[in-house]
Amino acid sequence: MINIVPRPSPNFDARPEGQAVDILLMHYTGMRTAEEALDRLCNAEARVSSHYTIDEDGTIYRHVAEAYRAFHAGISYWAGETDINGRSIGIEIVNPGHEFGYRAFPDIQIEAVIALSKEILGRHPIRRERVIGHSDVAPARKTDPGELFPWQQLAGEGIGLWPARSDRAPSISFDEALCRYGYGIAPDGHATLEQTITAFQRHFRPSKIDGLVDAECERVLAELLAVIPDGSADQAHQ
Repeated sequence: MINIVPRPSPNFDARPEGQAVDILLMHYTGMRTAEEALDRLCNAEARVSSHYTIDEDGTIYRHVAEAYRAFHAGISYWAGETDINGRSIGIEIVNPGHEFGYRAFPDIQIEAVIALSKEILGRHPIRRERVIGHSDVAPARKTDPGELFPWQQLAGEGIGLWPARSDRAPSISFDEALCRYGYGIAPDGHATLEQTITAFQRHFRPSKIDGLVDAECERVLAELLAVIPDGSADQAHQ
């Protein structure tokens, strides 16, 4: 068992009746200091929260019990669903973000992310392709946890997906493939195709983020679709 420090937030409510938790959503705090972020997440007037925050020294804070809906995703979309808060657990990871000096996540912090995520995945039916970032569900608004977040390392621990290197050719258009994986493109997903491609690159091809489809992006997405049930992220838990 990992050590968790209680730091309760008043910002939560009931999940929709009968709704299982099937998404794990990663964020960065995007504020100058950890204390500033913690204060905001626990401020009733702010009306924002998450289930957990992980500081750069690896300290894990619990704000909202997993049984309840925390207010972390905002206007968002994934695999046909818009109440992402209602079906997800949110982890805030302390980092100043792109506005205040984005930087690499310390090893000890990522070790805590991995440990906590494994416990969460052990409690809830969350498939690997549904471990995603805030920018994945809100490409028009968000960039977190960003291109420096070690998604590949997490996938190596069984947390989320990372594409294998292959020459797999796409069988459908790129925008159709994005939607099949779970991304939302306007009008349903509230983001343009370019914004959605950028979010995809930020997560799965961080070496080049330009919002343009190229052969590498096509191969990466084809590989991801090949390893999820029926090539669709909204199928029932397997």
